[in-house]
Amino acid sequence: MKKYTVIITSYITAAFLILGGFLLKFHNENVRHERYIQHSYQHAFSELVTSMGEIDAALQKSVYATSPSMISAVCTQVYGKAMQAEMAMGELPFSCYELENTAAFITRVGDYAYSLSRNASSGEGYTDEEHDNLVSLAKSANLLSDNLTQLYGDIQSGSISVTEIAQADSSAEHTGDSIATLGDSFKLIEQEFPEIPSLIYDGPFSEHITDMESQILKDSENITEKEALEIAARFTGLKSSSLTLAGSREGDMPVYTINGRAYGGEITIEITKAGGHVSYYSNNRDVGDSEMSSENAVEAAELFLSQHGYKSMEHTYWTTSDDIITINFAYSQNGVICYNDLIKVSVALDNGRVVGLESKGYIMNHHERDIPKEEIPREDAQKAVATDLKILSHGMAVIPTMGKNEVYCHEFKCENSDGRHYIVYVNAITGNQENILILIEDESGTLTL
Repeated sequence: MKKYTVIITSYITAAFLILGGFLLKFHNENVRHERYIQHSYQHAFSELVTSMGEIDAALQKSVYATSPSMISAVCTQVYGKAMQAEMAMGELPFSCYELENTAAFITRVGDYAYSLSRNASSGEGYTDEEHDNLVSLAKSANLLSDNLTQLYGDIQSGSISVTEIAQADSSAEHTGDSIATLGDSFKLIEQEFPEIPSLIYDGPFSEHITDMESQILKDSENITEKEALEIAARFTGLKSSSLTLAGSREGDMPVYTINGRAYGGEITIEITKAGGHVSYYSNNRDVGDSEMSSENAVEAAELFLSQHGYKSMEHTYWTTSDDIITINFAYSQNGVICYNDLIKVSVALDNGRVVGLESKGYIMNHHERDIPKEEIPREDAQKAVATDLKILSHGMAVIPTMGKNEVYCHEFKCENSDGRHYIVYVNAITGNQENILILIEDESGTLTL
């Protein structure tokens, strides 16, 4: 019995030693992991502080730049440093204390600087308004840089831990001076942000983008839920009683969401509250093996659009995936392709039925345009195409700019010596290149880069 007790005691002791070893190993791994996270966050914050300081310096220089070449140089520098700052912010755990004003400011400064750099490349200097905007942005950047530098000093001294940002959000038990100090530090940076000027320019974060409204919907009256069901029924060829209103969604284009079951799958339709336009349709049925060519599928999509009231739509590019072809259509106004007026139609290649439609681009942008007479004829415009590109075809197009404005262009499809295809857009008014796209073409279709 005594021998048995000794054996049991030995086993228990060994078990505790093994458990203790595992716990110690687990603890050490946790410590190493926390140190790694702390180091990663500190490095990201250091990158943010450095980039913000460089943005500050470049903006100070931009205020005093007078020649287009210098404006282009300093504004390009601002843009590059803003991109670095955005990348650094993406590495930080701002789940609880988000620096919304800071992130928006950095993005907008970079975007604005890029726009000014593009203008300068065309030989343009600052307007008085642009110069005043830069003065204001430079002051804001200087204040932000100082605040971030001070906060980084607190982190380096140990009075604030960067990892507490994540911990504070994941545990309701966290209280104390360190968390309060951290929160107060971030709140102070946000609260001290001065009001920055309204920036109207040609870039995706320009103020005018926020105020954009649909060309089709702006004067339309709202429809009722019953009317939305009736529109969905006409679109699908079903009875409205077989469809259900699943809900509604607000945003820049408020819609009713309608569900049903038909044609072998679950269907979803979104109808705009204003005007009652179909902005989205999908049928998730299982699609069988392809039985038809892409050419026949394009014809089926064209017929579908025509039957639903979409006129003068030209197919541009298409791609196939899982036996479904998705075709891009753009509105053609007197032979000029208006790429903003975009509709995507998806056709099942087993039977040619439409299983998807996205028309938000068309609804947001479609209108009859006052297209100017080109001041730069084709013969002169093609001089802007690189000499080592062979021009294959030419057309006229209205294309979107970064800021969702539009520009009237010559559209040249070209080929290089390797057989790769490009599209070069040349401004029909100024003769300058506006954009260059690379066509990625294979058996699944064509993509643009």
